[in-house]
Amino acid sequence: MTAIPHIPVAEFTYELPDEKIALFPLSERDQSRLLVWNKGEITENIFSDITEIIPERSMLVFNNTRVIHARLFFRRETGSRIEIFCLEPHSPSDYQLSFQNTGTVEWKCLVGNAKKWKQGILEKKVMVGEEIVNLKARMIERSGNAFVIRFCWDQPVHFSQIIENAGNIAIPPYLNREAEASDNQRYQTMYAKVDGSVAAPTAGLHFTDAVMARLAKRKVKSAELTLHVGAGTFQPVKSETIAGHEMHTETVVVARSFIHDLLNHKGKVIAVGTTSVRSLESMYWLGAKLPQMSDVEPQHVYQWEPYHLTSEVSTYESLMNLLHWMDQIQADQISFSTSIIIVPGYRFRIIDGMVTNFHQPQSTLLLLVGAFLGNDWRKVYEYALRNDFRFLSYGDSNLYLR
Repeated sequence: MTAIPHIPVAEFTYELPDEKIALFPLSERDQSRLLVWNKGEITENIFSDITEIIPERSMLVFNNTRVIHARLFFRRETGSRIEIFCLEPHSPSDYQLSFQNTGTVEWKCLVGNAKKWKQGILEKKVMVGEEIVNLKARMIERSGNAFVIRFCWDQPVHFSQIIENAGNIAIPPYLNREAEASDNQRYQTMYAKVDGSVAAPTAGLHFTDAVMARLAKRKVKSAELTLHVGAGTFQPVKSETIAGHEMHTETVVVARSFIHDLLNHKGKVIAVGTTSVRSLESMYWLGAKLPQMSDVEPQHVYQWEPYHLTSEVSTYESLMNLLHWMDQIQADQISFSTSIIIVPGYRFRIIDGMVTNFHQPQSTLLLLVGAFLGNDWRKVYEYALRNDFRFLSYGDSNLYLR
């Protein structure tokens, strides 16, 4: 049994000048620079060259979540502007059901200028195709630092259509600018399918159809899962040690066919993005604890669970446990939540490599990188800063292999 790591967060900081942060993406997705760390050796390429660097017969795991237009702006009769930032569905709590609803849904939301909206209904008109839809928002209750908001509308259109036409995409706060029309396309991966994220899985922004086609020619398999990225991904670590940080929760959806692909795959498994890393490793822990569960439907992987569970279960056994569970509940996919935190000292069960961008100082994402690279994370970041790599969401890419 491993104790909760009391790692000083200050050990995972570095100086990030503003001019190193990419405010806008490059004109061509796959022309960003690529830093490759392979068993301790650092080399530099263009991202499109990744097709020659990924080992043949590897499996690349992509997060196919789609970023929604989560920021909704309303005006009160007094003129006050109220921002409603949709975080996750409350009723119905299932993403797919919520987006398919016609008429009313409830979402957990952050509310900007909430003190100006203590009661009453906010209204706005939304154009959906050729229909004018009257959208109303009512505050139902407080939920932690957020609120449950009930949305109602008067035309038979899905909530996915409402939010797509009424809202704005939420680009990262550290870009310090308003979203532009180009962000609707560029802050979205080319393989995005499943509505639900409020932030993009940005490691995937570099991939193009041409890159994917060349990877397929080298017998690199592509597989997909879904993790809906929450606003908590930008939550700073404020505690002195990582043990004091409360990790955010996100929803993961995995298909039976994906688990079969993992079981049958003989090459390296390379996660595209930290969200795919967290999904894959959470899958392992979900399967590992299934035999000890009295409830046949475990719903959550807890933050420090990997550091507490004492039994050693092989990856094969864990994945088979998940398939047996799906047989029991007669499901072709499983949906669960995870607040797993991956920090130095963690032993990776599924992944052999990852594609990721450069992350903010003292962030949980940087600690995840430190868990994979060990002390070499600092060597990688110092190299990138010396050689003018572009940082954060719209910045350059990394490939880590071991």
